[in-house]
Amino acid sequence: MIVTILLIAITCIVSLAAFNNPRLLDAMILWPPAISRRHEYWRLLSYGLVHADGSHLLFNMITLFFFGRAMEPLYAQYLGAFGFAMFYLGGLLVSIVPSWWAHRKDPNYRSLGASGAVSAVLFAFILLQPWSMIIVFFLPLPAILYAIAYVAYSIWMDRAAASPVAASQGRVNHSAHMWGGAYGVLFTVFMEPRVVLVFVEQLKHPHFGL
Repeated sequence: MIVTILLIAITCIVSLAAFNNPRLLDAMILWPPAISRRHEYWRLLSYGLVHADGSHLLFNMITLFFFGRAMEPLYAQYLGAFGFAMFYLGGLLVSIVPSWWAHRKDPNYRSLGASGAVSAVLFAFILLQPWSMIIVFFLPLPAILYAIAYVAYSIWMDRAAASPVAASQGRVNHSAHMWGGAYGVLFTVFMEPRVVLVFVEQLKHPHFGL
C-alpha cells in the first residue's frame, strides 16, 4: 500500500498548505476560465490535491486509506507498481471533465477535492466485494446498499447545487462522485472483465460479512 500512503501524504501536505495560502488554493482549484483562457490544464488534476476544509480532507483520506489499501494490489498486478496511481489520477481527470465542460464559460464556478477519485476507488471495491460491511456514521451497512444510497444522495445534491446561488457558493462537486464511481467500475471491468461474473455471483449469495 505504498502508493496509497504516498497519495494520502501528498494530498494532505498540499491541502494543509492551501488552507493558509489563498494564492496556492487559487492556483490549483478547478476554475474553468483558467483552462480555456490561460491553458492551465494542470488544474484538471491539481484540484484533487486541495480541499474545502479539514473535515472534507479527513473524510476523503480515511476512505482512500481503507479502500485504497484493499485495491492497490489488484492494479499493481495488472498495471505494475504504480498502476493504482494511474487508476487514481484517471479518476481525478474523468470525474471532473463533465463539470469542467458544463461550466467552461462560467467564471463563478469552482470545484476542488479528491472525492471523484476516491469514489472511483470505493466503487471498484464494491464491484469486487458487494456484501462487505462499510461503517457509515458508526453504523454497518452492506457495501452494495451503501453504493445505491451514495448515488441517490449525489444525484440529489448535484441537482440542489445546480441553483445559481449554490453553484456560486459551493466548491464540493457532487457530480464528480457519480462520474468517479462510474469510472472506477468501468476501468476495472475493462482491465479484468471476469470481475463482472464475480460481482453477479456474489450478489446471488449475500453474506453481510466483513
